[in-house]
Amino acid sequence: MRIRIPNAVRDVVVGNAAVGMIRMLRWTDPHRMSDFAATVMRKVGPRLREHKIGRANLRMAFPEKSDAEIEEILLGVWDNLGRLGIEFAHLDRIWDHDPDNRGSSHIDFDPASEERFIQLRDDGKPALVFAAHLANWEMPALPGPAHNLPSAAVYRAPNIGKVADMVMATRGVNMGRLIKTGMDGALKAAEALQEGLHVGMLVDQYYVRGVPVTFFGRQTNANPLLARLARQIECPIHGVRVVRKPNYRFFVELTPEIPPVRDAEGRIDVQGTMQAITTVVEGWIREHPEQWLWLHRRWR
Repeated sequence: MRIRIPNAVRDVVVGNAAVGMIRMLRWTDPHRMSDFAATVMRKVGPRLREHKIGRANLRMAFPEKSDAEIEEILLGVWDNLGRLGIEFAHLDRIWDHDPDNRGSSHIDFDPASEERFIQLRDDGKPALVFAAHLANWEMPALPGPAHNLPSAAVYRAPNIGKVADMVMATRGVNMGRLIKTGMDGALKAAEALQEGLHVGMLVDQYYVRGVPVTFFGRQTNANPLLARLARQIECPIHGVRVVRKPNYRFFVELTPEIPPVRDAEGRIDVQGTMQAITTVVEGWIREHPEQWLWLHRRWR
């Protein structure tokens, strides 16, 4: 006889366990735990169903790569996920960039990105900033509040209430205004832009009601929110990516302004602009495929 556990009870149990685990991790050495989690995920990950999804995705994206090369990339994906899980527990401490004392920081900017960031901060204009599920994808939202850039981040809340509350509390410390996806998410993002904020979002997952784009030579759907916001409120568009480096370091790059695609009447073309953004993201992934989240069904 099977005992059916109500979803509400299950969510409370799982939620409390997850919150307790994250609180416990905050007392550990983040570097040692990062290495440990990466080692564990390299062993456990290939046994999970998502490994097959990742393998199929990589074969479509890189038909020229051997099976051994694909498996090596996937091990890097699991390694990155293990480290990301530990880093999330220390999210309010991980951004230690100090422009005046670079030797003590784990964060590296190239000089051009720093100049662009300063210009964004000081030009008095709103902006749209996109990122992707690369390396630690929570980090692109951190430099704004840390360096006085008025900002907001669009995010998808976990389904489990306890976890969602904990995520909100953890991110809210240093990510500026948080805008939850949902019925009024687009409206709140537009309001943030009208207030002069810099609104960031992830743009690289499949979206059922999205616009068609070509990604690694295959058609998929992209969430059109960013381009629709740009069409509604004309403002600069930039991309930001994080690259994981050895010795627990990160390289952060802010792209030059991405010009939107426009139609014959001069209005921003939503599909064309999302294609331009998708092409930028594809270039990032090609440089470091082991740091992207290949484990979801990007093509359907």
